[in-house]
Amino acid sequence: MKPQTALISVSDKTGLIEFAKGLQEQGIRIISTGGTMKTLREAGISVTYVSDVTGFPEIMDGRVKTLNPLIHGGILALRDNPDHVQAMQEHGIQPIDLAVVNLYPFAATIAKPGVSQEEAVENIDIGGPAMIRAAAKNFRHVAVVVNPARYPMILRELSAQEGISPETRRELAREAFSHTATYDGCIAGYLSGQTNAGMLPADLHLAYEKIQDLRYGENPHQQAAFYRAKSGVAAGVANAKQLHGRELSYNNIVDIEAAYSIVAEFQQPAAVIIKHTNPCGAGCGKTISAAYHKAYQADPVSAFGGIVGLNQTVDLATAEEISTIFVEAVIAPGYTSEALTLLQQKQNIRLLELPVKEADSREMAIKPVSGGILLQQADQVDLISEQLQTVTKRQPTPAEWDQLLFAWRIVKHVKSNAIVLAGNDQTLGVGAGQMNRVGAAEIALKQAGKLAAGAVMASDAFFPFRDTVDAAAKGGITAIIQPGGSVRDAESIEAADAKGIAMVFTGIRHFKH
Repeated sequence: MKPQTALISVSDKTGLIEFAKGLQEQGIRIISTGGTMKTLREAGISVTYVSDVTGFPEIMDGRVKTLNPLIHGGILALRDNPDHVQAMQEHGIQPIDLAVVNLYPFAATIAKPGVSQEEAVENIDIGGPAMIRAAAKNFRHVAVVVNPARYPMILRELSAQEGISPETRRELAREAFSHTATYDGCIAGYLSGQTNAGMLPADLHLAYEKIQDLRYGENPHQQAAFYRAKSGVAAGVANAKQLHGRELSYNNIVDIEAAYSIVAEFQQPAAVIIKHTNPCGAGCGKTISAAYHKAYQADPVSAFGGIVGLNQTVDLATAEEISTIFVEAVIAPGYTSEALTLLQQKQNIRLLELPVKEADSREMAIKPVSGGILLQQADQVDLISEQLQTVTKRQPTPAEWDQLLFAWRIVKHVKSNAIVLAGNDQTLGVGAGQMNRVGAAEIALKQAGKLAAGAVMASDAFFPFRDTVDAAAKGGITAIIQPGGSVRDAESIEAADAKGIAMVFTGIRHFKH
């Protein structure tokens, strides 16, 4: 198919001038709308104004310009259907063979801080999607281009052969329908947050764009890719900037998310080292280097090959300590020039930059299941001091309170069943993903060894039996924080009182499956 007439109406004008000049060199007539036409004419390109085709002016601030039979008839007509051809002749409709259209920047608009609903709604495109869908439906006769990255390919085909091949037109149509579906999903998602539909609407529309293909997924036999939400939310690991290192793997990204989520819990300098989505070590300190030192010393063996998360700028002292072992990646709000220079000497380390921001209350967690997905609010609830209840005879000391709250923020991010032991703003033992809670406690106590004496314990869910308290007492734990709520709470409290352990109930559970 050799196009005779192209309609160009684009918001994103990347590469537009070069592409339009290439079309003109091929003898293709160009029809265009207001802003696009102005850009093309200023570049010396001959353009027919769409209003000269329709005989009707652009009205209502450009809301109505291409919604006209003389445009849509030219796009939708089947060239091999005699009735369509006759209708075109009777009504003076000229065929349009190439539609180059992209849409108002809705996602970019709602990403702006403080954007009003009125401004967002004004960036909902109507005529653009209609033209795109019309051209995509008629791909046997019309080529539709929604992605400026396609321009060079189109020009190459026009130069090398009779026109745009059927295979290319079909692929362009697929891309066009994907483009409008993503666009509509983004709008539906935004409006759900503005109406009573809320975060769990009856119909769920997810809009994502591919960032990159990955070498493979969790294992080499699994294909994988990385996508970014087109909801306008600029925070999150999908928006991290990679400063150095090899391409991220699927497992790297999963662990980086875990690292980022944990350090974002803290205002003071905090560091974590992640292995298989669980923290093998975490710490807080007066400086970021002190925090990292605690995280590393918590479990030096497991730290090898881990993912490092930091909530403050990486300085030279921290970089020097990180560089002493092999780590897969570091994610932090920034790096001093000296730290970056030092870490970049390690060829295989990935360095990512991402500001630590407060959690977005609208954030949702998605988990796939066969034939569907589960959707829930992200677990972002924090403790409220008034809700904490000391249920034992002994109250925690001020120092124990500090460590209980530190341990609680960490255990929230450990796979269930989860137990965390802590002291001096440092994890001392982590029991993750066990089938029973006392098993998780025994793992954490074994890891802590003698350091468990005088430490505190956090549990992500209640104790179904007193056995975990007994194990904690045997290891020297002095205070425990847990949700409470078991029918056997009294037994656990009695065991704690008998051993002089302070126990705090939070009323909040942090299962993580």
